[in-house]
This record gives sequence, C-alpha cells and structure tokens, in this order.
Amino acid sequence: MTKLRLHAVASIAALALAGLMAAPAQAGPAELELLTSYIGRWSGAGVLVGGESPESFRCRLTVAKGNLEKINYSGRCTLINMNLSVAGTIAYNDASRRYQAVMSSNAGFTGQAVGLRRGNEISFDLSERQVDRGGNDVRIGSRIRLIGDSITVDFEVEFNQSGEVLTATVPFSR
Repeated sequence: MTKLRLHAVASIAALALAGLMAAPAQAGPAELELLTSYIGRWSGAGVLVGGESPESFRCRLTVAKGNLEKINYSGRCTLINMNLSVAGTIAYNDASRRYQAVMSSNAGFTGQAVGLRRGNEISFDLSERQVDRGGNDVRIGSRIRLIGDSITVDFEVEFNQSGEVLTATVPFSR
C-alpha cells in the first residue's frame, strides 16, 4: 500500500473518530443522560481491508464530561506505523431536536455530522470529498454508532481515479 493511500486511510480514521465540536445546545435530561453514559475509556481494534493485504490496527478513545451539556472525546489509532489522533465534542441541540458534531484530526480532515437516534442508538454519518496529497479526488465516509454500552466506527475511502476502496470497522468496548 503506498504512503499516499496510507495517509488517506489515516484521514478516514480521523473522520471516523474525529473530534466532534458541536454548536451550543441545551439538552433535555434524557438526551444528556444518554450522552454521559458513554463517559469512560474505550479501546478497539480493526482490520483495514481492500489494500494489497489486510492491515490490523488498534485504537483508544476517552470520553469525558464537557462544558455545559456536552461530552468531549479524544482518541488515537496506530495504523501501519502511523499514529492518528482526534479530539472533539458531541451535544444535543434542543432547537433542532438532534445530536450534532463537528470533527477534526491531526491528519487535516474536518467535517460535521448530525446524529440520528433510534431507540438506544445514536448514529452519525459523514461523507466528504477530499483531495489527497497527489491531487487525486478521494471520497471518505464514516459512521459512528453509539449503541447501548458500545461504540462502533465504520469507515471507507474510495480513490476516485482508480476505483480502489478501503474499509474498516472498529468495535470499541470499555
């Protein structure tokens, strides 16, 4: 796998775990209780599929109480001799009646996501188009799912010029 592709994959992981900094919010008790139930230390592992050969990697994630009615998180993944770090915030916005997040990473990728709640699951979907270091278009997608007492991150990168697609799923547990 080329170094350029590794950077794009690291960027996807950044989007997937990225720091989510939400707009000011005033969450109701149920929404705040659900968010704060994720406070703690998490770890997970995944396998990057779609390259020359599958590549294993490990991640850590810390979720903490933030200012007002938000949770902050920061994480790090070790992927193919690279370290990827992320940090941010998730909040519930009463005015829009939805969970909101904005993400950033040390790989230079940022994005915003809206979380949809279905039962005890909140799912954030993000899809971005970026240009890699070689000037090629790359489609990046990630889904963060907060489900009961687990966090799962799915991500995918598609190199538009070649059509190559790389995917990974990282289930986190405490």
